[in-house]
Amino acid sequence: MLKTTLAGLRAHLLRLMLTALAITLGVGFVAGTFVLTDTMKAGFDRQFTASAQKVSVAVLTDDKKIPDATLRAVRAVQGVQDAQGLVRGDAALLGKDGRAYGETPTLGMSIVTGPLARYTITKGRAPGGPGEAVLEKGVAGHTGYRVGDTIRVLDKKGTAHSFTVTGLVDVGVDQEIGFRGAVGFTEPVARQMTGEPGYVEVDVKGAAGVSNDRLRAAVAAAAGPSYTTVTSHGLAKRLAATSGLNVDDIATFFLAFALVALFVAALVIYNTFNILIAQRTREMALLRCVGATRGQVFRGVLVESVVVGLLASVLGVLIGIGLGYGAALIFDSGSGVPGGSLVVSPTPFFVGIPVGLAVTVLSALMPARAATRVPPVAALRTQSEGRVRGRAGIARIVVGALLGVAGVGVAALALTATPGKGPFLEIVAAGALVFLGVIALSPLIVGALSGVVGGLPARVFGVPGRLALANSRRNPKRAAVTTVALTVGVTLMTMFSVALASVRTTADNNIRDHFPVDYRLTAQSGPDDRPIPGAAVAHLRADPQFSAVIEVRTASATVGGRKQDVSSVTQGALGHELKPKISAGSLADLRPGALVLHDDDAKMFGVRVGGTVPVRTAHGTMTLRVAAITSGEESVLPDILLDQSDFTRSFGPKDPEQVYLIAGKGVSADASRAAVNKALRDYPAVRVSSAADIKDQLSKALDQAFLLVAALLALAIVISLIGIANTLTLSVVERTRESALLRALGLTRRGLRRMLSLEALIISLIGALVGVVMGTALGWAAISAAVDDAALGLPVGRIVLFILLAAVAGVVAAIMPGRRAARTSIVESLAAD
Repeated sequence: MLKTTLAGLRAHLLRLMLTALAITLGVGFVAGTFVLTDTMKAGFDRQFTASAQKVSVAVLTDDKKIPDATLRAVRAVQGVQDAQGLVRGDAALLGKDGRAYGETPTLGMSIVTGPLARYTITKGRAPGGPGEAVLEKGVAGHTGYRVGDTIRVLDKKGTAHSFTVTGLVDVGVDQEIGFRGAVGFTEPVARQMTGEPGYVEVDVKGAAGVSNDRLRAAVAAAAGPSYTTVTSHGLAKRLAATSGLNVDDIATFFLAFALVALFVAALVIYNTFNILIAQRTREMALLRCVGATRGQVFRGVLVESVVVGLLASVLGVLIGIGLGYGAALIFDSGSGVPGGSLVVSPTPFFVGIPVGLAVTVLSALMPARAATRVPPVAALRTQSEGRVRGRAGIARIVVGALLGVAGVGVAALALTATPGKGPFLEIVAAGALVFLGVIALSPLIVGALSGVVGGLPARVFGVPGRLALANSRRNPKRAAVTTVALTVGVTLMTMFSVALASVRTTADNNIRDHFPVDYRLTAQSGPDDRPIPGAAVAHLRADPQFSAVIEVRTASATVGGRKQDVSSVTQGALGHELKPKISAGSLADLRPGALVLHDDDAKMFGVRVGGTVPVRTAHGTMTLRVAAITSGEESVLPDILLDQSDFTRSFGPKDPEQVYLIAGKGVSADASRAAVNKALRDYPAVRVSSAADIKDQLSKALDQAFLLVAALLALAIVISLIGIANTLTLSVVERTRESALLRALGLTRRGLRRMLSLEALIISLIGALVGVVMGTALGWAAISAAVDDAALGLPVGRIVLFILLAAVAGVVAAIMPGRRAARTSIVESLAAD
């Protein structure tokens, strides 16, 4: 029986190739994820170790700076070959547009050369004098500066200094620098630019023959108990702990998409074996006639699935190694996450091969059971597909209906609850239940939709169109499994598209409601925030192109026993230019002796409108009455708002931290923007944002998220298209005599190819339409459950594109099966049994 099975495998090898390809791609995704994770982890370890190994001992501080006296004391320790202090502080880089780069100032840092050089100069050289600097390579890429360019950097007082870029530096996975960017100088220049009186770290290189542990003890004694002293090993562990990067989260993200691909591959495998068993009815019956038992037939089919699964899984792991390494190189070049040399652990083999084998065998179990039910008398009949109808039974209908009702019920509970993480997870569970219900009811859905979708091709394309419609209805169960594979990918693509479009629409509504100004001026945020200069505000207030210039001043106070920021807004702007949502009280009651709270703060302090809250400042304590309570997640107003006179009396006159500008009627956007730039020409650290800018940034972020998800889901869609091609290929073999009879009755080769193409088109469109409907519903429900006041966004263009791509891909998948059917000899096919 084993020999017979292996012989059958060789005979049907071409038929099983597409099945093997489906599982190969799925396993490749899984294995590639593990290779990517291992390579990135090794890259991190190498980077941390390489950076720390240059240092024998490091003196670290949490808050205060390390003074020069401590550095001198460390240098005087016996066994110290060299010791260098690292300077780090704010030094804002100006972009080519003359404005400060980034939301926060770039870091100014000292670049150490020699044996203690922690960072790698990737291009050019380190700075060697007062007029030279290096740029962190990420900042250089974003700003467009190159080696040899002249840059301008603001010192601590806001004065601009010019430097020549001598090189680009790679700072590895330093979280703070990765977020803010950095400009490197010699140590004296770094101290001058940042204004920092001391060092954030002192690195020590030990003399030859001196152990790191002994040196650490001596350096710790010299530095004193105020600082933490670690060896190179301890420094590497601290660098890894503070990197802020979790490779396991990246692996989990990719594995989720790998599981989707494997699920689709399982559907393709199930459908393939189901068709193969139906086509080999006489073969199975003959085996029973010559003495094969039901168990032997069952095991024979499983052996086929084991061989196919094993070979495809091994190939998938090998392909996954290449995919994982390629992804690591992309991460290395695009995001700064270290890739490094390829690392292949046993994990991809120990996980990928068993997973692929298990998916293949489990997917073949039901077809294998069907093979055991073939009676020996079937060997005496002519094989006919018509006997294998595969229509939905009562049990399937009941189960599908129950799953669908359960999913809708869970979704209803989630949508009636307060939006948050819990209801979002409930929607995910509801989506899974509904999807399982759709799978169970898919034969009915396909049967109902085939007439709708196939009606137009049947009328337009004549006989080939009518035959294609009939073929799509011939075996609803088989067609359903084929369409479900495509539906998975289209559903997820549509769901993400609708969710992202809804996020965009919701954000636009919030911006319109809570950003009722034309421009917002802010200073770069950082440890040493500076307000917007009063001279710039006066210039803007005198400009007739602006109908309102609203100043927001902020200071720190103790409110209700808690340290909080309190603010004031230009008198008269509240309730007119600025109209936040009010849940209680009135903004008109904000007078001396009163304050306005956000509802979160009101709940925290346990007060309502009319209640009082103590506010303590350096000038004493005020007991202020709550005049109004605002609501909403995003608001142009600060959370705690004082009357302007109370604020000035408590904190004195001060420049604003934010300024809102409203252009006059009839003033164009270009004219108002030019006026803003002119007023801020001498103040490059002041940032300008508008509603249009915020929308543009949001759109770019959402588009990048969609492209990433689409690229990952593309594999599942490719596998589903392989399933369509597989079904059509096997169907062509199955309908050899039928196709020959059609040709004998006058159907041309072109007509036969067109019939198969239209059949694939109908199947693809059904899968795409079901996916679009489910994806739209799930995307909207997910956003509604996660976000308060969510607004539905419907990306009509993308949805239409998904449907068109599915249609085109289905037709492309039918090209090879159609050519094979058209090339078959009519006489030989009619003579075939």
